[in-house]
Amino acid sequence: MNERLLPAFWGGLFIGVLSALPLVGAANCCCCLWVVCGGALATYLRQQNTPYQITAAEGALVGLMAGAVGGVIWVLLSIPLTVLTADFQQQMMDRILSSNPDMPAEVRDMMERATTGAAFSAIIMLTNVVLSVVFGTLGGLLGVAIFKKNAPPPGTVEVLPPA
Repeated sequence: MNERLLPAFWGGLFIGVLSALPLVGAANCCCCLWVVCGGALATYLRQQNTPYQITAAEGALVGLMAGAVGGVIWVLLSIPLTVLTADFQQQMMDRILSSNPDMPAEVRDMMERATTGAAFSAIIMLTNVVLSVVFGTLGGLLGVAIFKKNAPPPGTVEVLPPA
């Protein structure tokens, strides 16, 4: 089991740290870039620890584990970062609302409640963890295809053509 946990941890750490950083994390808008790369990284590290090609199921499992670890790290790191940047975010929201006087009152009220509600933040964090698991799994599958080894699996016999 340790041969899966260590690659999943490193892939998850990659996912969590890069996704939680304010400007760098914006790259996740591009098809969950850091999450897919973290799943592929975990698969790469898992592949390096074996002499044979790992299966797609193994890559998906390692990617899933990396996504779960990364989602939790992302949430844990984003909480203090959100607290530190809350004033700046509130100022930005106030500017957006004041520069759009034609915005309907219902939309304005919804945006104000969404930026200040703890329930909204909890839903966003839970969604981040779920999406990290899904896209980490996809990254693991992608990593299996990219980092394929050409060695035969254990127990196979290579039959050479007659000379």
